[in-house]
Amino acid sequence: MGSFRWKASYFLFNSCCSLKRTRTMPYTSFKELADHETEGQDYRITIELRDPRVLIMAPHGGKIEPTTVEIAEAIAGVDYSFYSFEGLKTDSRMLHIESHLFDEPRALQAAQKADVVVTIHGQLNQKEEFVMVGGLNESLRSEITAQLEAASFQTRPPTEGLMGNDPMNICNRGKFRQGVQLEISRKIRDVLRRDHQELQKFANAVRRAIWLYCGNP
Repeated sequence: MGSFRWKASYFLFNSCCSLKRTRTMPYTSFKELADHETEGQDYRITIELRDPRVLIMAPHGGKIEPTTVEIAEAIAGVDYSFYSFEGLKTDSRMLHIESHLFDEPRALQAAQKADVVVTIHGQLNQKEEFVMVGGLNESLRSEITAQLEAASFQTRPPTEGLMGNDPMNICNRGKFRQGVQLEISRKIRDVLRRDHQELQKFANAVRRAIWLYCGNP
């Protein structure tokens, strides 16, 4: 009997440890995340509904992809709607729900009301300054690329896995099922974090692109 109890305890201990280990992997849905994490302690959601036609989002903000919230806020300004999901934990990698799996209900509701959805993400390169412009909205992608280049920000075609062309990607969940995903290298995010003028120049370039795309030449 003692041997049986020891084996049972050993099994339960290892089962618990296995569960804990699996939780170090990124969550695959908001429900899964919310079942294990506490809002306000482990993550924070901010939403500002202004002009519902244009939504600027940072779905991997805070300590997940640093400075993406600040960039999204600058682009949204006081007129475009704004949404952010921020990781508050020291190691927030597990809070990174991939963009094609990002199903936080408030995010989906806001996106479904928007004609234009632009999501801000953090690319990992720390040595080069560039922005990858992806998403299914080719016209807006082209306009944002042109305006960023005119403002002296280098752009590149997105690499595999960062193209934002999955129909389920949160940037493509707006009214017209096509949006734009900006993958901003770590180096340029660090520049924008330190230099408010550069941040405003970047934001103004994206805002002008949206303004022109929406038919306000």
